[in-house]
Amino acid sequence: MTHKQMLYSTRCWVNDRLEAASVSFENGIITDISSTKIAGATDLGDHILMPGIIDAHVHINEPGRTAWEGFDTGTKAAAYGGVTTIVDMPLNASPVTTTVKSFSQKLSAAAGKLHVNCGFYGGLVPGNLEDIEPLLKAGVLGIKCFLTHSGIDEFPDVGEAEIDAAMPFIKKYDRPLLAHSEISEENDRSADSKDLISYAAYLESRPKQWENNAVALMIKLCRKHSCKTHIVHVSSSEALTMIEEAKKEGLPLTAETCPHYIYFYAENIPDHNTLFKCAPPIREKENNDMLKQALKTDVLDFISTDHSPAPPDIKAIASGDLTKAWGGIAGLQFLLPASWTALKGTLTAEEFIPLITSRPARFLGLHHRKGRIAVGYDADLVCWDPGECFVVQEKDIQHRHTISPYTGQKLFGAVQKTFVNGEKVFDKHQECGNNAFGELILTDNASF
Repeated sequence: MTHKQMLYSTRCWVNDRLEAASVSFENGIITDISSTKIAGATDLGDHILMPGIIDAHVHINEPGRTAWEGFDTGTKAAAYGGVTTIVDMPLNASPVTTTVKSFSQKLSAAAGKLHVNCGFYGGLVPGNLEDIEPLLKAGVLGIKCFLTHSGIDEFPDVGEAEIDAAMPFIKKYDRPLLAHSEISEENDRSADSKDLISYAAYLESRPKQWENNAVALMIKLCRKHSCKTHIVHVSSSEALTMIEEAKKEGLPLTAETCPHYIYFYAENIPDHNTLFKCAPPIREKENNDMLKQALKTDVLDFISTDHSPAPPDIKAIASGDLTKAWGGIAGLQFLLPASWTALKGTLTAEEFIPLITSRPARFLGLHHRKGRIAVGYDADLVCWDPGECFVVQEKDIQHRHTISPYTGQKLFGAVQKTFVNGEKVFDKHQECGNNAFGELILTDNASF
């Protein structure tokens, strides 16, 4: 493993605040923290040194759809963005992760390709109730379901009955059930040919009420079973009050939003541009500003990317047809700068940092080893400059495909260095090689 390394910054995130500190680590573990600059430490100046970022919502798509994204390219992009741990969703790959057999295939596909650490979710679909407990025993960090069509036919949506039946098993293992919370209703806007390229029409086709109804259902079932319940990628500001009230009630409910819901606004999205298509859709500025406030007030718990890339043809780049384009944002590499750029006028750095470090770590049950700079914790670290701005250029994007709505955007928060398990996997100023130092993350006592 690694030799002893030492880093010093005048703004190191320790004890839940930014202060001067030297951090020593060896063999992938933090061994010492000093309030002074120790001899031999690399001086990072006033760049922020903090725990590595944790992205709890990522679609890697391997095996089976590696032409969309893969563990090599996806985790390399993560490292460039200061993300040291990702959690892979159970769909978009083929086979989908709804059985222990398919989970084993997923683990085999990831072996030797990880530039950052990677955990996994299992999936709840109609007919696989008997697979949920074996998946939980095998070490998945949670179970994911959809309440509307997922876009992948092999991963159908579930209804109240399936969730009601699965929650007792999930609660038994103290893991979260993550829900894509939209319940679709009849809507014929997509049949109107004049709206094929209109973003306004696409936005209207997936109204807030779909999301509101689904969140209400998940809160109802959370209350019934006291099962950890998580609302992924919240986009409707109207759902925030329900989430806040459920938390005040003491329910084990958590919720996330994504950088694209707080950085972009529907008013500025051009027609004929499918790069912005996602589900739920990016909404208006007034709505999205309320999501920012919900992050400040802890109604929303953390930020994740929902990185869901696709090749240009699947994304319908040439035609600009929003009804046919794959719905997903390619943004794994930009979790830190896009979120910080969107929030720096609303949150301080001290308020912002937990949203991408300790909060997702706690949600995933990894808070005993990740999400903090503390002795005995994993040496997953990122150094970044919150004041440095840069323009995203296609040549710098490490995703499998370089198409992204962030291309050309001026972002603040440039990543300088990324360390995974004590190994430097990214340095803005020097080549780090193509080393895969990431590890598979399973729950404690996982067994097949």
